Amino acid sequence: MRLPWRRRPVGRSQRLLDLAGVKPGSVDDTDDLEVSRQVAFRAARRDHGATAEILAAVEELLEDQAEYGFVVAFLENLQNLASHRLDTFRPLDGIRPLLGPRSAICWDTVGDFWSAVADWRAGTGVPLESSARILGVENEQLRMLLWTTNRTLATGEKLGLADAVRYEKAVGSPIPGYSHIDVALRIAAQGPA
Repeated sequence: MRLPWRRRPVGRSQRLLDLAGVKPGSVDDTDDLEVSRQVAFRAARRDHGATAEILAAVEELLEDQAEYGFVVAFLENLQNLASHRLDTFRPLDGIRPLLGPRSAICWDTVGDFWSAVADWRAGTGVPLESSARILGVENEQLRMLLWTTNRTLATGEKLGLADAVRYEKAVGSPIPGYSHIDVALRIAAQGPA
């Protein structure tokens, strides 16, 4: 029985959730951050058969400028997952060739931003933590949140959303049209899962 007050996902959410194989009702399809996380978590998997189709749909979204923030969030989640170098996920160089031209520009913009955060963070002199702690999390919901909001550097250290927020506050250079301060506020407003 369909609940009359339950809004059914439409447009990009429905299409991406379908391509990713997310079960209806298992995610708040009205929350862009949650849809982005869920779809990225599946698209990043080596064994996911529709990664190319998901990335093609994301490329199409960029035809509408209003979708830019959603696409950047999705690509950032995808990069973060790949950065952990887990056997479960595709490597960064395995995702890049699947991107369309507009998505590739966003992908590089996200990568450049995080490189700047890493450089800035190294300049503070405060040591970074190892990513081992977040990679060992067993709770699936917490793992999805931590793995998509943190990235593992080549050194095994992690950078996270908090580092991006501090960087933006100190340097004032967010990704054009996309601020991690806004993302952090939205996640905080969601509360614990």
